[in-house]
Amino acid sequence: MISGPAASAPDAVAAAPAPSDAPQAARGAVEQAPDSVVVVLAQIAPRLGDLPANLERHLTVVAEARRGGGHLVVFPELSLTGYFLKDLVPEVAVRLDGPELGAIAQACGDVDVLAGCVLESEEARFFNAAVYISGGRVHHVHRKVYLPTYGLFDELRYIAPGDRFRVFDAPLRAAAPRRPWRAGVMVCEDMWHPTSAALLAREGVDAFLVPSASPGRGIIQGAAPGTALSYDHMTRTYAQLFTSYLVYCNRVGYEDGVSFWGGSRVVGPDGAPLHEPAGDDEVLIWHRLDLGALRRARLAYPLLRDERHDLVDDESDRLRRRRALD
Repeated sequence: MISGPAASAPDAVAAAPAPSDAPQAARGAVEQAPDSVVVVLAQIAPRLGDLPANLERHLTVVAEARRGGGHLVVFPELSLTGYFLKDLVPEVAVRLDGPELGAIAQACGDVDVLAGCVLESEEARFFNAAVYISGGRVHHVHRKVYLPTYGLFDELRYIAPGDRFRVFDAPLRAAAPRRPWRAGVMVCEDMWHPTSAALLAREGVDAFLVPSASPGRGIIQGAAPGTALSYDHMTRTYAQLFTSYLVYCNRVGYEDGVSFWGGSRVVGPDGAPLHEPAGDDEVLIWHRLDLGALRRARLAYPLLRDERHDLVDDESDRLRRRRALD
């Protein structure tokens, strides 16, 4: 990460433990503020292949966020379906006009929601998708671009890769910011490829939204899995390098004997987490994101201003031409 004095960040709301069957939010500590967004990270344990139960959990969390004054709820990767689906993929896939996403859209009211699912296309192709719902409809869809197919991962065998990264204006009607927040989604493995974040930053991202289903692998420091340390480095580095918020929501629980480690957190545009990362239990985590913090960080570190996109384009063209001659 870049060293230097940290820009000030908005207050964080501490995570509160929640029972596995009904996570509850510590909403009493959330205070509204001008030009701020209250984001709720739903660190849950989806049930593998149980679409009705997972949908009910989503509706419960969304209702809790509405009662507590949340503006945006971020769920983990494949939160509606579970992760190690394998041959279950066609059975649990949803469609953009299907009843599952429709139920969430009807329930969310003025609260925006980012939910994960297997999404089926008209051509019967299946994608690992993060669906952003706002104002009673699907507002944006990101289809996971980088599908891990190594070690215990076998996504490319069952899932088609996405082919784009796009920044979008997050409506956030309940927050009513003075200007739109520019959001961009990376799903888990997407973040392991630096070009993903760089492309979103080039489009003017304010907040990276990163739903994840990261299993705990390798012990590096004490009892912490090595993946937790890797994600700590990445989330801090991307947030600071691109002077943007990074909202990371990882799942918990077990599937096929594999443990998911949680550790959800929000990192400010100065590279500092707004609070200690969550543990490995189900929990709702509330944070307030502030446009003023973005401005302060970008004044202190004008990295986006000084980026040489012309140089990147020229060098990319040169490399393409060289490959064409090989």
